[in-house]
Amino acid sequence: MLLTNQFAFVKMGMMLCISSIHDILASILKKVCFWVDKREQVSCRKGVGLIESANEKNHAEKTPEEDVTTPTSVNYHFTRQCNYKCGFCFHTAKTSFVMPIEEAKRGLQLLKDAGLEKINFSGGEPFLPERGDFLGEMVRYCKEELQLPSVSIVSNGSMIKERWFKKYGEYLDILAISCDSFDEATNQAIGRAQGKKSHIDNLYKIRGWCQDYKVAFKLNSVINTFNIDEDMTENITQLNPVRWKVFQCLLIDGENAGENSLREAERFVISDQQFQDFLERHNSISCLVPESNEKMRDSYLILDEYMRFLDCREGRKDPSKSILDVGVQDAIQFSGFDEKMFLKRGGKYVWTKADMHLEW
Repeated sequence: MLLTNQFAFVKMGMMLCISSIHDILASILKKVCFWVDKREQVSCRKGVGLIESANEKNHAEKTPEEDVTTPTSVNYHFTRQCNYKCGFCFHTAKTSFVMPIEEAKRGLQLLKDAGLEKINFSGGEPFLPERGDFLGEMVRYCKEELQLPSVSIVSNGSMIKERWFKKYGEYLDILAISCDSFDEATNQAIGRAQGKKSHIDNLYKIRGWCQDYKVAFKLNSVINTFNIDEDMTENITQLNPVRWKVFQCLLIDGENAGENSLREAERFVISDQQFQDFLERHNSISCLVPESNEKMRDSYLILDEYMRFLDCREGRKDPSKSILDVGVQDAIQFSGFDEKMFLKRGGKYVWTKADMHLEW
């Protein structure tokens, strides 16, 4: 009995000793954790500060490169070949290359994925390759398969046949025909002609086809020394385009000016005041959209025949890498595109024919 009581006493003493040791260890552990926690908070705050500083530095360093430009509207000059010899042309026949149709479609898909809404096909003369069927297939692809809101073309009109409208007209929103004068002699002098064919007669014929096949009709005119004094009010009123784009003759080194150019456009150049006088003479025309040299130079996303963006900021066309090789966003960084000027010049407008509410 005595032995049992002694064992119980010893057991109780051991339990008290263990409890005391547990309390001491808990207290020590609590202090250690508090100290570690304080260190971690300080370290964390320092780390956050370092990260924020690094982010600010990186943002400051990378903002110009990381600014995302959406290619809402792109002008794809898929051919440089042309059957006209306009003296002021600033996208001349320096190559005969045309991208294979499947590669061109791949590039158009990349543009759509990057935010493309409007594609404008131009040249050169876009109806030259395969007598317009190459162009027609791209138009169909963009409207039917990519379902782009707007598909448009700029052409001199000389190669267009009614059969093209019958086959592809339903896929086209806007057809712009270039016409700089309503005097045949002036068009001949400028070089906007092929032989003795009447550019003006053909223009009116195409206007009728646009009406018949429900394609919005647009006019483009380059104002230069040969047509600066002309009054086009009556003809423009008769044609009644949805837009009349009026450009001031522009010099681009390597294209229509300089040693390696195929044109010498200096003799076509007009002053800002002359351009303004022309605009004032036609201020009664509501569809007129003026584009001075200042507005034109950096406000277009131009894709060349190799699907490279062209930077015109230095008065020449400096190409990026092809979007087929590096993607749209890497290539577009070198486009020199001025989105504010794009919007200022009226680059965003009602460009889907279904939304124009036209009386066909």
